[in-house]
Amino acid sequence: MNISSEFIKDGISPLQRKKFGNEFQWGVSVSAYQIEGAHDKDGKGLSIWDVFTNKKGKVFNNQNGNIACDFYHRSSDDLQLIQQLSIPNFRFSISWPRILPQGTGQVNAMGIAYYDRLIDECLSLGIEPWVTLYHWDLPHALELKGGWTNRDIVSWFVDFVAICVQQYGDKVKNWMVLNEPMVFTGAGYFLGVHAPGRRGMSNFLPAAHHAVLAMAEGARTIRAICPQANIGTTFSCSHIEPYSNKEKDILAAKRVDALLNRLFIEPTLGLGYPTQDLPALRKIEKYILANDDKLMKFDFDFIGIQNYTREIVKHSYFTPYLRASIVKATKRKVPTTLMNWEVYPSSIYHILKKYDAYEGIKKIYITENGAAFTDYANDDGSVEDHHRKEFLQNYLKELLKAKEEGVKVEGYFIWTLKDNFEWAEGFHPRFGIIYVDFKTQQRTIKASGWWYKEFLEETNRME
Repeated sequence: MNISSEFIKDGISPLQRKKFGNEFQWGVSVSAYQIEGAHDKDGKGLSIWDVFTNKKGKVFNNQNGNIACDFYHRSSDDLQLIQQLSIPNFRFSISWPRILPQGTGQVNAMGIAYYDRLIDECLSLGIEPWVTLYHWDLPHALELKGGWTNRDIVSWFVDFVAICVQQYGDKVKNWMVLNEPMVFTGAGYFLGVHAPGRRGMSNFLPAAHHAVLAMAEGARTIRAICPQANIGTTFSCSHIEPYSNKEKDILAAKRVDALLNRLFIEPTLGLGYPTQDLPALRKIEKYILANDDKLMKFDFDFIGIQNYTREIVKHSYFTPYLRASIVKATKRKVPTTLMNWEVYPSSIYHILKKYDAYEGIKKIYITENGAAFTDYANDDGSVEDHHRKEFLQNYLKELLKAKEEGVKVEGYFIWTLKDNFEWAEGFHPRFGIIYVDFKTQQRTIKASGWWYKEFLEETNRME
């Protein structure tokens, strides 16, 4: 397969790995709950997602992640696929309730041993592990105590981080503290569409503040145990544009940007919460204690940006707190993914420029980018996901543009390795570069996966 021909037309030069530099990191990302399965095996405790997905009406077709991709039992085979695709870096998360079934207290030796084996096997195959410490699977036992709305979660989380880093810190160099705090607090504690299913500002605001504190305290814990560790955290980001040039739409877009893109990064950088541009956030002050302004700060080695799309925003009198609404991509009649997210490659360029402008950010990695489309296995077993391949290539061209303009972006991780359990959407959206038959658990490398392999092996030169 020669991908160069796709770029020769119209005088467009081919996308080549060498243009990104020898030090640029390439990888693929996954998360524990979405792939592991084995939800009650080998001493693992319940997570909030175990509970949430087993309630009727919470997830598409009442599906759950009890088995998911069965990665827990098939990790060796899947790591072999990563090696076969020449992917050098593997980002995965550690399941908190697999290590601490009750969230605190007794450590589960079988859980510790599982990740020991996983990390060791990565290293033996020449795959660098990048570990996320919290990717949304809070132990249910802690949710019963208030979860992220309880300030004690900061110390609970620190204890979990310390156990993981003490156990694996001699083998894992790269750590990410939280995955997308805006999503797990917003969808889980304000909208109620994700676990644990809570709603309202009285849940969201304390959860958000405690996540900011946990993010910094968790990072300090890693630094204390492993001073040489490469420490980061990840943020969900969408490029925001106003629907029109009217002042009310411009201000609405600014409020949405403050919520989606600034709420968690700015206090981490010592800038405080963006309450001036989003006055509804001022109520978070009731949860801020003395000295919290210092505790919220941490000098991260890098931040992870997770970008998929842009959002067009207009003023709305009917939306509480924000006074803004998102104009759906389907209504704007623009190309979309299966998630109804706009395919807009320039979004990753604009987001990179936005975050690079913050003085306190040293390095940026794209820790998630990808797309869900309707994928089918052909009669011959192949999966020709050309839309995804084109999506990845076009977003990478925009990333390269930002890098060539001096943006400090030093890596790119595709979401995701293989089709998995996609939270409230169940198994319907397929984001993987590897196709999974969820009845048989058979894996099939898609055309996008073969392209990524060829790209990483630098065989995509013009002939």
